[in-house]
Amino acid sequence: MGAWLEETAAARAEAGLRRTLRPREVGDPVVDLASNDYLGLARDPRVVGAGAAALRAWGAGSTGSRLVTGSTRLHHELEDALADFTGSPAALVFSSGYTANLGAVTALTGRGALVVSDVAAHASLVDAARLSRARVEVARATDPETVDRVLAAREETRAVVVVDGVDSVDGGVAPLAELHAVCRARGAVLLVDDAHGLGVRGDGGRGTLAEAGLAGAPDVVLTATLSKSLGSQGGVVLADRAVVEHLVDTARPFIFDTGLAPAAAGAALAALEIVRAEPERVAALHTAAATVAASARAAAPGIDVPAPTAAMVPVVLGDPAVAVAAAAACAEHGLRAGCFRPPSVPPGTSRLRLTARADLTADELALVDQVLHKVLGAALAR
Repeated sequence: MGAWLEETAAARAEAGLRRTLRPREVGDPVVDLASNDYLGLARDPRVVGAGAAALRAWGAGSTGSRLVTGSTRLHHELEDALADFTGSPAALVFSSGYTANLGAVTALTGRGALVVSDVAAHASLVDAARLSRARVEVARATDPETVDRVLAAREETRAVVVVDGVDSVDGGVAPLAELHAVCRARGAVLLVDDAHGLGVRGDGGRGTLAEAGLAGAPDVVLTATLSKSLGSQGGVVLADRAVVEHLVDTARPFIFDTGLAPAAAGAALAALEIVRAEPERVAALHTAAATVAASARAAAPGIDVPAPTAAMVPVVLGDPAVAVAAAAACAEHGLRAGCFRPPSVPPGTSRLRLTARADLTADELALVDQVLHKVLGAALAR
């Protein structure tokens, strides 16, 4: 085992794919364009205060699985609020967005079913498909014609098409209305992971399903995380009540996992109330993303930086070593930038992923512009 670990570590190092944990410090002064705190709520005093109040009221942990002692009144209030906000009939909160996807996909498929998984689906959806014991077809699920061909050729009675509402790397928005039309015509369920769409897309941040006019549709399942726009932690499945009841009975990541900590549930509930009351945060996020993209475009005219449709601004540099060096250079100048390399992205497309936030100030955006002009020019010259 030891020799194998050394060999694989050396191979990753040679390919520029070694990863290092870099702990943040309290009061870290850098401008952060790497986090998923899209609406700037993770440190909002109202959100932090609600989490602290839940901590004092319920304790540090939920003390058990949701089916034993892990369901507090707070969890149910959060589920009701999430369902109401997104226009869904019912909701079920999990301990993370990852486990929400594992629970939804595995419980709704299984042997004798088909999972059509997008080629760029998040790792949690990929793992869920593998664990489902269903037949899996990996296809470009953002292409309705491709999905239609796969569904038409199947022999299975049940089929679930899984896709990200907003791509986690480049921010592209899936054509959900067209995909749903195909799924409905072929008797399939559409499962949309809206981790990067909730709080970002749709009226007031209600997500990509609401934006597509599909909120509450009986043959659609929505999953999301509470750790991005809501600044907390946890995951949720939103669907028809019969689906939620089925998950309570059969979803192993729900049944056998300790429930979400009450502090996280309280913080997420407060964040959701803020999003509902302050929809201008969503508009501010998109303005900030457009500004960051304009800076990247001006700093690296040889790179195609598309107009952002969500929070993320991808700057593709190609070689992983170049991307790592660029991220390190950004940090030296006071800017934290996300760095994506294989297997997160295809070979040859390593990149900086700059993530905008609604609370970025004019001074912070000016620093972003200055740093990108210093760093990207040097990166392109390598």
